Amino acid sequence: MSSRKILSVFLSAAMLAAAVPARAIEPDPAAPIVGQLVGRILEQNHYLHHALDAKTSRAILADYLEVYDYNRMFFEKSDVDEFNARYGDSLADRIKEGDVAPAYEIFDRFLKRLDERAALVKELTASPMDFDAADAIVIDRHEAPWAADAKQARELWRLRIKYELLQEKMTKAKPEEIVKTVNTRYERLVRSYKEYDSSDILQNYLSALTHTFDPHSDYMAAPQKENFDISMKLSLVGIGAVLRSEDGYAKIVSLVSGGPADKDKRLKPNDKIEAIAQGDGPWIEAVGMKLDRLVQMIRGEKGTTVRLRVIPADAIDPATRVSITLVRDEIKLTDQEAKAKIIDLPLSAGKTVKVGVIDLPSFYADMKSVIDAKSTTRDVEKLLLALKKNNVDGVILDLRRNGGGSLSEAVSLTGLFIPEGPVVQVKDARGITKVLRDTEPGALYNGPLIVLTSRASASASEILAAALQDYDRALIVGEKSTFGKGTVQSIIDLSQYLPGAMRSYNPGAVKLTIQKFYRVSGGSTQNRGVIPDVKLPSLEDYMDIAESALKNAMPYDETDPASFERTESVTAPKNKELARLSAERVAASPEFTYVRSDIERYKKQKEEKTISLNEKKRVAEKKADEDREAQRKKERAARKSKELVATEITLESIDGAEPPKKSTAAVTMEAEGPDYEKAPPVPDFVLEETAHVLADMMTPTNSAGQNAAKSTPETYIP
Repeated sequence: MSSRKILSVFLSAAMLAAAVPARAIEPDPAAPIVGQLVGRILEQNHYLHHALDAKTSRAILADYLEVYDYNRMFFEKSDVDEFNARYGDSLADRIKEGDVAPAYEIFDRFLKRLDERAALVKELTASPMDFDAADAIVIDRHEAPWAADAKQARELWRLRIKYELLQEKMTKAKPEEIVKTVNTRYERLVRSYKEYDSSDILQNYLSALTHTFDPHSDYMAAPQKENFDISMKLSLVGIGAVLRSEDGYAKIVSLVSGGPADKDKRLKPNDKIEAIAQGDGPWIEAVGMKLDRLVQMIRGEKGTTVRLRVIPADAIDPATRVSITLVRDEIKLTDQEAKAKIIDLPLSAGKTVKVGVIDLPSFYADMKSVIDAKSTTRDVEKLLLALKKNNVDGVILDLRRNGGGSLSEAVSLTGLFIPEGPVVQVKDARGITKVLRDTEPGALYNGPLIVLTSRASASASEILAAALQDYDRALIVGEKSTFGKGTVQSIIDLSQYLPGAMRSYNPGAVKLTIQKFYRVSGGSTQNRGVIPDVKLPSLEDYMDIAESALKNAMPYDETDPASFERTESVTAPKNKELARLSAERVAASPEFTYVRSDIERYKKQKEEKTISLNEKKRVAEKKADEDREAQRKKERAARKSKELVATEITLESIDGAEPPKKSTAAVTMEAEGPDYEKAPPVPDFVLEETAHVLADMMTPTNSAGQNAAKSTPETYIP
């Protein structure tokens, strides 16, 4: 589109905006042109090439309403009916014409309802509540009907405030403090939304548009683009968490390997931040807070503390809240390095198997250095050679925390385990498929190999796991599937499209899905992920935390398979026998028994959908949960089984900078953070079972062969 045409559209859109009644917040003069640019780029450059039509309009409206009222507590049915009548089929055309006024009009109505609800909260907290009554509340109202009228809205809010008062009451707070806490929460919520400016509203509106194409495409206004750029740097001070705004909450997308949150191990992907506090300071409610403001509050000076009150994604009781204290630290690439350990696994009849484990938290590469550049492949090659030197019987490649990274590193790392051949197929928006190959003959390691995965294993880690599974080179062990992100995004800076007269304005950027990955066998990793050969039970299997749970996730499909030769290191009949042997051990394992118990409790809670507002019942439920955890701690402490000891191998120990260390902590699953009650460590029973699977699959192998790390053009998967 030419600058002259853009400017013409901008002027006509600006005149249109001037003709509507004044709003609390008016669009920036450039907002119409930014909206039009985003719409045009989506239509022309997104992988799907969807047209902006009436169907898109309805999806935009639904997504935009969710931004402010995910649980359908603020708007009423009359509001939604009005929005549908006025905008339902026309939002896409309006955006293409440079009209973004509906975003601001809907936000105005939201502020009006928010003020009404905040006033109602004060009225309700001033009234006595009967906590002996048999009331119950539906916490997740995402798919519930909107309140039919003010009377029905009042009843919904009566239950909600009763729930919040009971939550505070169960912390043993004083009655006057309880009321003050709840009132302050909503006062801050109102204040947070009234701090929104034009770019915040446009950010939410155009993100609702991009999310109708797929969940990984985004519009980033200038402040959000700045935060994104900071998060992509290899060294920054903070807690090491990637956040996105969802349902009014800041949601944890992923943790940076080696960062304070990752080392602490309590904060998990999909947890939602409800409140934040600096050091010992007061809690500040984070619901509705601008994401860039929240990010600034979490960042800070090295060595200072920040407290987060979070809603855990894996909590069986949706009323659960956890307070986590973290010490800010500098996050460096060295914290994300691969490392290894050797576990001496005792078997029956006094036999011991030596298991090598490589923990790979990400696929990293330093593109700025030319000489001795940091490389995942080179680091894993060193660790593999060290494991071979120590005569390990087999290797486990642990990708449970690996959310992706460098595509070329995933390809070259796969080459350490296969003779040569295609690793992944990449299809672009034009339908052109490119095959990325390992071109180096021979493999560095030919021995027994397991890839250990989880629901958090995503993107580049799925490429490696899928390739090794397709080649029959490795057994995949883990949760029911990996995450299922098989797409690539590109960042498009919008400033390049602005006419010269507007170059001083920063319009932000669009993150756009432009490619899709396919396995060498032809199937996509998108939406489906990589299915393990040996499945281990996990509570995460029953949670909506993978790609398939995301709204408008792109579908699974297939393309033609690439030409490759399977190694037949592992075979289907043998895999079936390995799965049977594992299932027998899992059935007898106390730790997996706890997992099965938690799964049943979670499924029951999910089916019931409600939480009691009867104090005696809630206290009894809380005590039952505490007693259950206390009993588990007691049972762990009483067990006679010997804890596994591992010899840790780091790149520094290989280089002689530090000696290898032996510890039991290397095979435990949870760290004892500053808020944890001292208790017996939780063994990494998933890794231990995987080691037993490896022992089962041991066969004589020829581990000879060399395959130097390779260098290929760099592509990053966000």
